[in-house]
Amino acid sequence: MTEARYTPLRERHESLGASFTDFGGWQMPVRYTSDLAEHHAVREAAGLFDISHMAEFTIEGPDAAAYLDHALAGRLSTMAVGKAKYSLILTEDGGIVDDVIVYRLGEDRFLIISNAGNRDAVAVALPERTGEFEVVVADVSDDYALIAVQGPASEQIVSAIEGITEVGTPWHEQKYYAWADAFFLGHPLLIARTGYTGEDGFELLVRAADAAALWDAALAAGSAHGLVPAGLAARDTLRLEAGMPLYGHELSLDTKPAQAGLGRVVASDKDDFVGKDAALPADDARVLVGLTADGRRAGRAGYAVVTEGGTAVGEITSGALSPTLGHPIAMAYIDPAAQTMPLFLDVRGTKIPATVAALPFYRRKK
Repeated sequence: MTEARYTPLRERHESLGASFTDFGGWQMPVRYTSDLAEHHAVREAAGLFDISHMAEFTIEGPDAAAYLDHALAGRLSTMAVGKAKYSLILTEDGGIVDDVIVYRLGEDRFLIISNAGNRDAVAVALPERTGEFEVVVADVSDDYALIAVQGPASEQIVSAIEGITEVGTPWHEQKYYAWADAFFLGHPLLIARTGYTGEDGFELLVRAADAAALWDAALAAGSAHGLVPAGLAARDTLRLEAGMPLYGHELSLDTKPAQAGLGRVVASDKDDFVGKDAALPADDARVLVGLTADGRRAGRAGYAVVTEGGTAVGEITSGALSPTLGHPIAMAYIDPAAQTMPLFLDVRGTKIPATVAALPFYRRKK
Protein backbone atom coordinates (compact mmCIF):
# COMPACT_ATOMS: atom_id res chain seq x y z
CA MET A 1 0.00 0.00 0.00
CA THR A 2 1.38 3.40 -1.06
CA GLU A 3 1.82 5.85 1.79
CA ALA A 4 -0.32 8.98 1.46
CA ARG A 5 1.54 12.16 0.61
CA TYR A 6 0.96 15.57 2.18
CA THR A 7 2.03 19.02 1.01
CA PRO A 8 4.24 21.30 3.13
CA LEU A 9 1.02 23.03 4.26
CA ARG A 10 -0.48 20.05 6.08
CA GLU A 11 -0.29 21.66 9.52
CA ARG A 12 -1.88 24.85 8.22
CA HIS A 13 -4.82 22.90 6.79
CA GLU A 14 -5.30 20.89 9.98
CA SER A 15 -5.26 24.03 12.11
CA LEU A 16 -8.01 25.50 9.89
CA GLY A 17 -10.18 22.40 10.38
CA ALA A 18 -9.88 21.09 6.82
CA SER A 19 -11.41 17.78 5.76
CA PHE A 20 -9.02 15.77 3.61
CA THR A 21 -9.48 13.51 0.60
CA ASP A 22 -7.19 11.47 -1.61
CA PHE A 23 -6.33 13.15 -4.89
CA GLY A 24 -3.67 11.66 -7.13
CA GLY A 25 -2.07 9.93 -4.14
CA TRP A 26 -2.04 13.13 -2.07
CA GLN A 27 -4.12 13.92 0.99
CA MET A 28 -5.57 17.30 0.04
CA PRO A 29 -8.05 19.62 1.76
CA VAL A 30 -11.48 19.07 0.20
CA ARG A 31 -13.11 21.83 2.24
CA TYR A 32 -12.53 23.97 5.32
CA THR A 33 -16.08 25.12 6.12
CA SER A 34 -18.63 24.93 3.30
CA ASP A 35 -18.22 24.00 -0.37
CA LEU A 36 -20.74 26.67 -1.35
CA ALA A 37 -19.22 29.39 0.82
CA GLU A 38 -15.76 28.73 -0.57
CA HIS A 39 -17.07 28.66 -4.15
CA HIS A 40 -18.95 31.94 -3.74
CA ALA A 41 -15.95 33.58 -2.06
CA VAL A 42 -13.85 32.93 -5.17
CA ARG A 43 -16.54 34.33 -7.48
CA GLU A 44 -17.15 37.40 -5.29
CA ALA A 45 -13.81 38.11 -3.56
CA ALA A 46 -11.00 35.55 -3.44
CA GLY A 47 -9.99 32.05 -2.40
CA LEU A 48 -6.63 30.68 -1.29
CA PHE A 49 -5.75 27.21 -2.62
CA ASP A 50 -2.91 24.83 -1.85
CA ILE A 51 -2.01 23.23 -5.20
CA SER A 52 1.40 21.97 -4.15
CA HIS A 53 0.45 18.47 -5.28
CA MET A 54 1.04 19.61 -8.88
CA ALA A 55 4.31 18.48 -10.49
CA GLU A 56 7.05 20.71 -11.89
CA PHE A 57 9.67 19.92 -14.52
CA THR A 58 12.44 22.15 -15.86
CA ILE A 59 13.65 21.89 -19.45
CA GLU A 60 17.08 23.44 -20.08
CA GLY A 61 19.60 23.46 -22.89
CA PRO A 62 20.32 25.01 -26.30
CA ASP A 63 17.71 22.74 -27.95
CA ALA A 64 15.01 23.25 -25.30
CA ALA A 65 12.55 25.07 -27.59
CA ALA A 66 12.99 22.64 -30.49
CA TYR A 67 12.68 19.71 -28.10
CA LEU A 68 9.37 20.97 -26.72
CA ASP A 69 8.01 21.44 -30.25
CA HIS A 70 8.76 17.74 -30.76
CA ALA A 71 7.65 16.46 -27.35
CA LEU A 72 4.40 18.44 -26.98
CA ALA A 73 1.45 19.06 -29.29
CA GLY A 74 1.72 22.85 -29.26
CA ARG A 75 4.28 25.20 -30.77
CA LEU A 76 6.36 26.39 -27.83
CA SER A 77 9.38 27.73 -29.71
CA THR A 78 7.57 30.95 -30.69
CA MET A 79 6.44 31.75 -27.14
CA ALA A 80 8.11 34.84 -25.70
CA VAL A 81 10.11 34.82 -22.48
CA GLY A 82 7.73 35.81 -19.68
CA LYS A 83 4.73 34.06 -21.21
CA ALA A 84 2.90 30.81 -20.48
CA LYS A 85 0.98 28.45 -22.75
CA TYR A 86 -1.47 25.58 -22.27
CA SER A 87 -0.39 22.43 -24.09
CA LEU A 88 -0.76 18.67 -24.30
CA ILE A 89 1.58 15.70 -24.06
CA LEU A 90 0.32 13.02 -26.44
CA THR A 91 1.08 9.35 -26.89
CA GLU A 92 2.19 7.97 -30.26
CA ASP A 93 -1.45 6.90 -30.65
CA GLY A 94 -2.68 10.47 -30.20
CA GLY A 95 -4.11 9.96 -26.70
CA ILE A 96 -3.51 12.50 -23.95
CA VAL A 97 -0.79 11.71 -21.40
CA ASP A 98 -1.46 15.00 -19.63
CA ASP A 99 -2.49 18.60 -20.14
CA VAL A 100 0.16 21.01 -18.90
CA ILE A 101 1.11 24.66 -18.69
CA VAL A 102 4.50 25.61 -20.10
CA TYR A 103 6.33 28.76 -18.94
CA ARG A 104 9.25 30.20 -20.88
CA LEU A 105 11.75 31.25 -18.24
CA GLY A 106 14.54 32.13 -20.70
CA GLU A 107 15.64 31.55 -24.27
CA ASP A 108 16.84 28.04 -23.38
CA ARG A 109 14.90 27.37 -20.17
CA PHE A 110 11.29 26.33 -19.63
CA LEU A 111 9.08 25.17 -16.76
CA ILE A 112 6.29 22.62 -17.17
CA ILE A 113 3.58 22.23 -14.54
CA SER A 114 1.64 18.97 -14.83
CA ASN A 115 -1.15 17.24 -12.93
CA ALA A 116 -0.31 15.48 -9.69
CA GLY A 117 -1.74 12.12 -10.72
CA ASN A 118 0.29 12.16 -13.93
CA ARG A 119 3.64 13.06 -12.44
CA ASP A 120 5.09 9.58 -13.00
CA ALA A 121 3.76 9.36 -16.57
CA VAL A 122 5.17 12.78 -17.46
CA ALA A 123 8.47 11.96 -15.73
CA VAL A 124 8.78 8.99 -18.10
CA ALA A 125 7.46 10.63 -21.28
CA LEU A 126 9.59 13.78 -21.25
CA PRO A 127 13.05 12.12 -20.95
CA GLU A 128 12.05 9.45 -23.49
CA ARG A 129 11.62 12.17 -26.11
CA THR A 130 14.97 13.92 -25.72
CA GLY A 131 16.61 11.83 -28.48
CA GLU A 132 19.49 13.82 -29.95
CA PHE A 133 18.25 17.13 -28.59
CA GLU A 134 20.78 18.89 -26.37
CA VAL A 135 18.50 19.33 -23.40
CA VAL A 136 18.20 18.34 -19.74
CA VAL A 137 14.86 17.41 -18.20
CA ALA A 138 14.61 17.57 -14.40
CA ASP A 139 11.75 16.71 -12.06
CA VAL A 140 11.91 19.49 -9.44
CA SER A 141 8.47 18.88 -7.91
CA ASP A 142 9.72 18.17 -4.41
CA ASP A 143 11.65 21.44 -4.27
CA TYR A 144 8.62 23.69 -4.60
CA ALA A 145 5.16 24.45 -3.31
CA LEU A 146 2.40 26.08 -5.34
CA ILE A 147 -0.20 28.40 -3.84
CA ALA A 148 -3.07 29.99 -5.79
CA VAL A 149 -5.00 33.18 -5.04
CA GLN A 150 -8.10 33.26 -7.24
CA GLY A 151 -10.93 35.77 -7.53
CA PRO A 152 -11.69 39.37 -8.47
CA ALA A 153 -9.75 40.69 -5.45
CA SER A 154 -6.66 38.59 -6.19
CA GLU A 155 -4.49 41.40 -7.56
CA GLN A 156 -5.17 43.60 -4.54
CA ILE A 157 -4.32 40.72 -2.23
CA VAL A 158 -1.18 39.38 -3.90
CA SER A 159 0.25 42.88 -4.37
CA ALA A 160 -0.16 43.43 -0.61
CA ILE A 161 1.53 40.21 0.58
CA GLU A 162 4.25 41.13 3.03
CA GLY A 163 7.60 39.59 2.13
CA ILE A 164 7.17 39.71 -1.67
CA THR A 165 9.77 42.07 -3.11
CA GLU A 166 11.46 43.01 -6.38
CA VAL A 167 8.49 42.09 -8.54
CA GLY A 168 9.81 42.09 -12.11
CA THR A 169 6.62 43.38 -13.76
CA PRO A 170 4.32 46.09 -12.37
CA TRP A 171 1.09 44.53 -11.13
CA HIS A 172 -1.17 46.43 -13.52
CA GLU A 173 0.96 45.28 -16.47
CA GLN A 174 0.87 41.57 -15.63
CA LYS A 175 -1.28 39.87 -18.25
CA TYR A 176 -3.18 36.59 -18.17
CA TYR A 177 -0.97 33.60 -19.03
CA ALA A 178 2.20 35.50 -18.22
CA TRP A 179 4.55 35.36 -15.26
CA ALA A 180 6.88 37.63 -13.32
CA ASP A 181 10.00 37.11 -11.25
CA ALA A 182 10.00 38.23 -7.63
CA PHE A 183 11.43 37.30 -4.26
CA PHE A 184 9.75 36.08 -1.11
CA LEU A 185 11.77 36.41 2.09
CA GLY A 186 14.82 36.87 -0.08
CA HIS A 187 14.33 33.70 -2.16
CA PRO A 188 13.17 33.45 -5.81
CA LEU A 189 9.41 33.44 -6.35
CA LEU A 190 7.57 32.91 -9.63
CA ILE A 191 4.25 34.76 -9.90
CA ALA A 192 2.06 33.41 -12.72
CA ARG A 193 -1.22 35.03 -13.72
CA THR A 194 -2.90 31.71 -14.35
CA GLY A 195 -5.58 29.63 -12.66
CA TYR A 196 -8.22 26.91 -12.79
CA THR A 197 -11.34 28.71 -11.61
CA GLY A 198 -12.48 30.97 -14.45
CA GLU A 199 -11.55 34.03 -12.39
CA ASP A 200 -8.60 36.38 -12.40
CA GLY A 201 -5.85 35.06 -10.18
CA PHE A 202 -2.27 34.14 -9.51
CA GLU A 203 -0.32 30.95 -8.89
CA LEU A 204 2.78 31.42 -6.75
CA LEU A 205 5.66 28.96 -7.10
CA VAL A 206 7.75 29.16 -3.94
CA ARG A 207 10.42 27.11 -2.19
CA ALA A 208 8.79 24.30 -0.25
CA ALA A 209 10.57 25.56 2.87
CA ASP A 210 8.81 28.95 2.53
CA ALA A 211 5.32 27.65 1.74
CA ALA A 212 3.85 28.03 5.22
CA ALA A 213 5.16 31.57 5.57
CA LEU A 214 3.69 32.54 2.18
CA TRP A 215 0.34 30.94 3.06
CA ASP A 216 0.20 32.91 6.33
CA ALA A 217 1.20 36.14 4.59
CA ALA A 218 -1.46 35.66 1.90
CA LEU A 219 -4.18 35.08 4.51
CA ALA A 220 -3.08 38.20 6.36
CA ALA A 221 -3.06 40.31 3.19
CA GLY A 222 -6.48 39.00 2.20
CA SER A 223 -8.18 39.49 5.54
CA ALA A 224 -9.57 42.86 4.48
CA HIS A 225 -10.67 41.61 1.05
CA GLY A 226 -12.82 38.57 1.84
CA LEU A 227 -10.13 35.95 1.14
CA VAL A 228 -10.91 32.47 2.48
CA PRO A 229 -9.00 29.17 2.25
CA ALA A 230 -10.72 26.96 -0.32
CA GLY A 231 -10.53 23.23 -0.97
CA LEU A 232 -10.82 20.81 -3.86
CA ALA A 233 -14.63 20.68 -3.79
CA ALA A 234 -14.92 24.38 -4.58
CA ARG A 235 -12.08 24.15 -7.08
CA ASP A 236 -13.99 21.42 -8.92
CA THR A 237 -17.28 23.30 -9.22
CA LEU A 238 -15.42 26.48 -10.21
CA ARG A 239 -13.50 24.76 -13.01
CA LEU A 240 -16.66 22.97 -14.18
CA GLU A 241 -18.52 26.26 -14.50
CA ALA A 242 -15.53 27.58 -16.44
CA GLY A 243 -15.64 24.57 -18.78
CA MET A 244 -12.10 23.52 -17.90
CA PRO A 245 -11.28 19.81 -18.39
CA LEU A 246 -10.02 17.59 -15.59
CA TYR A 247 -7.67 14.73 -16.38
CA GLY A 248 -9.32 11.42 -15.59
CA HIS A 249 -12.72 12.90 -16.38
CA GLU A 250 -12.67 14.85 -19.67
CA LEU A 251 -9.13 13.82 -20.65
CA SER A 252 -7.44 10.42 -20.79
CA LEU A 253 -5.14 8.18 -22.81
CA ASP A 254 -8.20 7.19 -24.84
CA THR A 255 -9.13 10.80 -25.66
CA LYS A 256 -7.98 12.63 -28.79
CA PRO A 257 -7.58 16.42 -28.43
CA ALA A 258 -10.27 17.34 -30.97
CA GLN A 259 -12.83 15.19 -29.14
CA ALA A 260 -12.27 17.30 -26.04
CA GLY A 261 -12.55 20.57 -27.96
CA LEU A 262 -8.78 21.04 -27.78
CA GLY A 263 -7.97 20.84 -31.48
CA ARG A 264 -6.78 24.45 -31.29
CA VAL A 265 -4.00 23.37 -28.91
CA VAL A 266 -2.47 21.05 -31.49
CA ALA A 267 -0.07 22.75 -33.92
CA SER A 268 -0.82 20.35 -36.77
CA ASP A 269 1.30 22.41 -39.17
CA LYS A 270 4.50 21.50 -37.28
CA ASP A 271 6.78 19.19 -39.25
CA ASP A 272 6.59 16.49 -36.62
CA PHE A 273 5.70 15.88 -32.99
CA VAL A 274 4.89 12.84 -30.90
CA GLY A 275 1.34 11.77 -31.72
CA LYS A 276 0.90 13.89 -34.85
CA ASP A 277 0.02 11.03 -37.17
CA ALA A 278 -2.72 9.76 -34.85
CA ALA A 279 -4.04 12.96 -33.25
CA LEU A 280 -7.27 13.15 -35.27
CA PRO A 281 -10.23 11.12 -33.94
CA ALA A 282 -12.48 8.93 -36.02
CA ASP A 283 -15.48 10.70 -37.58
CA ASP A 284 -17.89 8.87 -35.28
CA ALA A 285 -15.89 9.42 -32.09
CA ARG A 286 -17.83 10.95 -29.22
CA VAL A 287 -17.32 14.66 -28.61
CA LEU A 288 -17.31 16.72 -25.44
CA VAL A 289 -20.30 19.00 -24.94
CA GLY A 290 -21.80 21.11 -22.21
CA LEU A 291 -25.24 20.21 -20.91
CA THR A 292 -27.68 22.22 -18.81
CA ALA A 293 -30.88 21.15 -17.09
CA ASP A 294 -33.66 22.64 -15.01
CA GLY A 295 -34.47 21.80 -11.41
CA ARG A 296 -32.02 20.75 -8.71
CA ARG A 297 -31.10 17.16 -9.63
CA ALA A 298 -27.65 17.10 -11.21
CA GLY A 299 -26.08 14.38 -13.30
CA ARG A 300 -22.76 13.06 -12.01
CA ALA A 301 -19.71 11.51 -13.63
CA GLY A 302 -20.60 8.12 -15.07
CA TYR A 303 -24.32 8.83 -15.51
CA ALA A 304 -25.68 8.05 -18.97
CA VAL A 305 -26.96 10.57 -21.48
CA VAL A 306 -29.94 9.05 -23.28
CA THR A 307 -32.50 9.77 -26.00
CA GLU A 308 -36.20 10.14 -25.33
CA GLY A 309 -36.55 6.42 -26.02
CA GLY A 310 -33.88 5.59 -23.46
CA THR A 311 -31.01 4.72 -25.84
CA ALA A 312 -27.62 5.64 -24.38
CA VAL A 313 -25.79 8.12 -26.61
CA GLY A 314 -23.20 9.41 -24.17
CA GLU A 315 -21.84 9.63 -20.64
CA ILE A 316 -21.34 12.47 -18.21
CA THR A 317 -17.73 13.14 -17.26
CA SER A 318 -18.36 15.94 -14.71
CA GLY A 319 -21.61 17.30 -13.32
CA ALA A 320 -22.95 19.40 -10.47
CA LEU A 321 -25.63 21.80 -9.39
CA SER A 322 -23.91 25.06 -10.34
CA PRO A 323 -23.52 27.27 -7.25
CA THR A 324 -23.21 30.39 -9.41
CA LEU A 325 -25.92 29.69 -11.99
CA GLY A 326 -28.37 27.85 -9.75
CA HIS A 327 -29.16 24.96 -12.10
CA PRO A 328 -27.53 21.64 -13.05
CA ILE A 329 -24.59 21.69 -15.48
CA ALA A 330 -22.46 18.88 -16.86
CA MET A 331 -19.81 18.02 -19.38
CA ALA A 332 -20.36 14.80 -21.31
CA TYR A 333 -19.07 12.85 -24.26
CA ILE A 334 -21.88 12.11 -26.68
CA ASP A 335 -22.27 10.65 -30.17
CA PRO A 336 -21.81 13.45 -32.76
CA ALA A 337 -25.27 12.86 -34.27
CA ALA A 338 -26.89 13.22 -30.84
CA GLN A 339 -26.02 16.91 -30.55
CA THR A 340 -29.22 17.87 -32.36
CA MET A 341 -31.49 15.34 -30.61
CA PRO A 342 -33.64 15.83 -27.50
CA LEU A 343 -31.39 14.55 -24.71
CA PHE A 344 -31.93 13.41 -21.15
CA LEU A 345 -29.72 12.75 -18.14
CA ASP A 346 -30.33 9.36 -16.58
CA VAL A 347 -30.26 10.38 -12.92
CA ARG A 348 -30.73 7.15 -10.98
CA GLY A 349 -33.42 5.92 -13.31
CA THR A 350 -35.17 9.26 -13.79
CA LYS A 351 -34.84 10.99 -17.15
CA ILE A 352 -34.04 14.70 -16.72
CA PRO A 353 -34.36 16.82 -19.91
CA ALA A 354 -31.04 18.39 -20.88
CA THR A 355 -29.93 20.96 -23.43
CA VAL A 356 -26.59 21.11 -25.24
CA ALA A 357 -24.88 24.36 -24.18
CA ALA A 358 -21.76 26.18 -25.31
CA LEU A 359 -18.75 26.03 -23.02
CA PRO A 360 -17.87 27.67 -20.73
CA PHE A 361 -21.03 27.89 -18.69
CA TYR A 362 -19.67 30.92 -16.84
CA ARG A 363 -17.45 33.84 -17.92
CA ARG A 364 -16.09 36.32 -15.44
CA LYS A 365 -16.80 40.01 -15.71
CA LYS A 366 -13.86 41.85 -17.21
